[in-house]
Amino acid sequence: MAMERLVLFIFVCYLSSRSADAYDPVDPLGNITIIWDFVDIDTTSTVMVTIHNYQLYRHIEHPGWRLGWTWAGHEIIGDVTGAETTEQGNCSGVHFDPSKPPHCCDKRPVMVDLQPGTPPIKQVANCCRGGVLSSLTQNNITATAAFQMYVNNFEREGGDPNGAPVKPTNFSIGVPGYTCSNATQVPATRSMVDKLRHVQVQLTWQITCSYSQFREGPSPSCCVSLSSFYNSTIVGCPQCSCGCPRSPSAPQCLSDDEQSKIQALRDGDDGDPPAPVIRCTEHMCPVRVHWHVKQNYREYWRVKASITNYDVISNYSDWNLVVRHPNLGNLTQLFSFNYQPLIQYGAINDTAMFWGIVNYNDMLLQDGNVQTEMILKKDPSEFTFSGGWAFPRRVYFNGHECAMPSPDQYPSLPNAASDVRASAVQRWLITGSCLLLLSMFRVV
Repeated sequence: MAMERLVLFIFVCYLSSRSADAYDPVDPLGNITIIWDFVDIDTTSTVMVTIHNYQLYRHIEHPGWRLGWTWAGHEIIGDVTGAETTEQGNCSGVHFDPSKPPHCCDKRPVMVDLQPGTPPIKQVANCCRGGVLSSLTQNNITATAAFQMYVNNFEREGGDPNGAPVKPTNFSIGVPGYTCSNATQVPATRSMVDKLRHVQVQLTWQITCSYSQFREGPSPSCCVSLSSFYNSTIVGCPQCSCGCPRSPSAPQCLSDDEQSKIQALRDGDDGDPPAPVIRCTEHMCPVRVHWHVKQNYREYWRVKASITNYDVISNYSDWNLVVRHPNLGNLTQLFSFNYQPLIQYGAINDTAMFWGIVNYNDMLLQDGNVQTEMILKKDPSEFTFSGGWAFPRRVYFNGHECAMPSPDQYPSLPNAASDVRASAVQRWLITGSCLLLLSMFRVV
């Protein structure tokens, strides 16, 4: 009975951890923060909206963010610089100059970023990247977006024409997996105009959006396979990692003999992100990460990591890979990727973020792959090849946790192999004994 209760307790803890509100042990403070700065508050209020991606390794890809909210009253967006709403809405009951109609009269506007190449007259700083936001680690400059809007008829608190504007509600960032808080008033934003003078806006609101993979979808979107130099077994991704073939939850897949369909899908791309179409595999994941323990040296060991894109029509731009392994604090040399440790808990350095080099391999092409090799220094106090120690504990691709093989399937050491923890003294004793035996045989 006690054992049944223990199993039930562990199961409940697992479910609660999966549904916990966006807590991420790899990036516990990561979020997307939206700031509304009221430059002036009048009949027409000027509002500067800034979107900051404070997530260390999650970024927003094409088609980008789509910021939406619900007005408290009958607010109208007269004009916007640096972005635009997806709909103008019904402006028939609004009085306006026919030569300059309102930009948006919707009760719930949805704002999107402008594309690169927008004329400078329609730009503001940090706009016009097509809604793409870099992660904070990869590029802290392009992790910010902004636009400016001019709002008429702001609802006022208590109905007082001179009262503070009433906050909108139901904020959303328009990206799967994210939920946003209500707007809260925070200290007004201050900025420096020269070395001695600060200026501040009249009013500042803040909205925080957090991510949960469980909210985005119950199935992973990537998986991990394993291999090693000391075992001929290649451990593939778990079967049905991202859905079983032809099941409703799995993406559409095409076999190798359907090349004509693949080419037709590529030719029909109109710029909007298509639904994933992948090569049919047992794991059915758009992305596979392969970790190969390649070589063993006296004081170092070598790993090859490969990322394969099984999506036949889509690329991954500005991709990133996060790996948790206890030896990553001793990473000595890396080839072909950028690298940054993610140290979140004191001096514990067991998590690393990798991403591509600009204009070289920062684009993971459709039906293609990128790869790197790394050399890690051995720590005699903990290093071993036994028990699956050489393989990662967790792997994330583009912010999604990947499905891992079961630990009992990891490539194991041959039965006759000894633990690689042998110290330098032990190796010296073994070598000395062998030399002594050889000398005895020669004497005989």
